[in-house]
Amino acid sequence: MTVPREALVSVARSGEFGLIARVTARLPVGPYALLGPGDDAAVVAADDSRVVISTDVLVEGRHFRRDWSTAQDVGHRAAAANLADIAAMGAAPTALVVALCVPPGLDARWAEDLADGLGAEAARVHASVVGGDMSASPTLTIAVTALGDLEGRAPLLRSGARPGDVLAIAGRTGYAAAGYTVLSRGFRTPKLLVEAYRRPDVPYACGPEAARLGATSMIDVSDGLLADIGHVAVASGVAFDVRRDGFEIPRQMRDAAHALGVDPYTWVLGGGDDHALAATFPADVELPAPWRVVGEVRAGAGVTVDGKPYKGSPGWQHF
Repeated sequence: MTVPREALVSVARSGEFGLIARVTARLPVGPYALLGPGDDAAVVAADDSRVVISTDVLVEGRHFRRDWSTAQDVGHRAAAANLADIAAMGAAPTALVVALCVPPGLDARWAEDLADGLGAEAARVHASVVGGDMSASPTLTIAVTALGDLEGRAPLLRSGARPGDVLAIAGRTGYAAAGYTVLSRGFRTPKLLVEAYRRPDVPYACGPEAARLGATSMIDVSDGLLADIGHVAVASGVAFDVRRDGFEIPRQMRDAAHALGVDPYTWVLGGGDDHALAATFPADVELPAPWRVVGEVRAGAGVTVDGKPYKGSPGWQHF
């Protein structure tokens, strides 16, 4: 539906505090927020006495496109990218702080819808958006900082993997990358893949669960599985071997790969933005679903696939 031009309210017309009021009114307050937006700073419960913190930034044209995704989609993605990092430490997310830099002519309702997406994704883990900042900018930019609570557990680091451990995944890999490829070729289907790019389906509960199960290391798969476990390999001083047969490739992905002339394992092994959790466990740990073993940790260095060096791209490069 086309909105009459006179019905549009730009962020410039709304003003900074008017926009803040419009946005914050749409944000639910979770149980960890003792004091939300409205003062110089928020107050968030930290019962563990330690606070897990992560931050990420999304820039229009590089991390998202408004012709591909709704404002709510972008809100979900921005929140998920940070909440997944908290879960990857074995912690429970508690709060988000968001900085929003917008072109003055942007429709204020886009910012409101963004807030709806941020709030809805945070609510999945009982977290809330407790504050942030706004500024004018020629480039639409969203910076999110997430906080988390370890709930008495030790943090899961990248440096704990040991030879003999198994590598297991919870969540999807390759779906978002396939969706990005589909969109970049001018298509809007298959819906499964396109929606995976627009809104990640992150297995947040599996982060704290991995800690309780005795995981030795964990990482959020944001840039690509091989690239991200490569960071674990370096930090732990070990090698990884990943097995292709550990992954289930859905029919929609196989069909899209065939139509586009792409090897689907290019997406599964090197595609990011699904925010699956990759963890290492002692081999004798019985892993419940949705964890599935996809490889093993060995003595040495680097990452191989089916025992051989991987010739494709291991993941996203930011520079």
